[in-house]
Amino acid sequence: MSSDYDNYNIKRVMAALPHRYPMLLVDRVESIEVDQKIRAVKAVSMNEGFFQGHFPGRPIMPGVLIIEALAQAAGILALESLGIANTNKLVYFMAIDGAKFRMPVEPGCLLYLDVEFVQKRTKVCKFAGKAMLGDSVAAEANFTAMIADPPE
Repeated sequence: MSSDYDNYNIKRVMAALPHRYPMLLVDRVESIEVDQKIRAVKAVSMNEGFFQGHFPGRPIMPGVLIIEALAQAAGILALESLGIANTNKLVYFMAIDGAKFRMPVEPGCLLYLDVEFVQKRTKVCKFAGKAMLGDSVAAEANFTAMIADPPE
């Protein structure tokens, strides 16, 4: 069954999110169930600047960036579910709870970003997210975000 979300490639991600290199951490969206969940993908490349210092000889994606990638996927889910994609609305972190890091994320990995709504309101949303390497959980967290207008 085809949907409006089947071709959510990098161009569409960039239209939804204000983030740009080096902070854009979602490469494509594999699936969205509006008002429910999203599965997005981050292709982790050795070319990412943070690998130069984290850590020389043992490159590992920083945990805070894994959580940021989950938050960006959640932002797309929120914007699409609230019908405000492409309106320049921003999604700001308010809280992160229960973050756990289960395994290292290394260059060459495809990091799957599975996020679902816990609570959805027009201004504040709560999410549960898991960053997956195949069938294994690399990181997980619950987080809250606020939908706001961009600064003037």
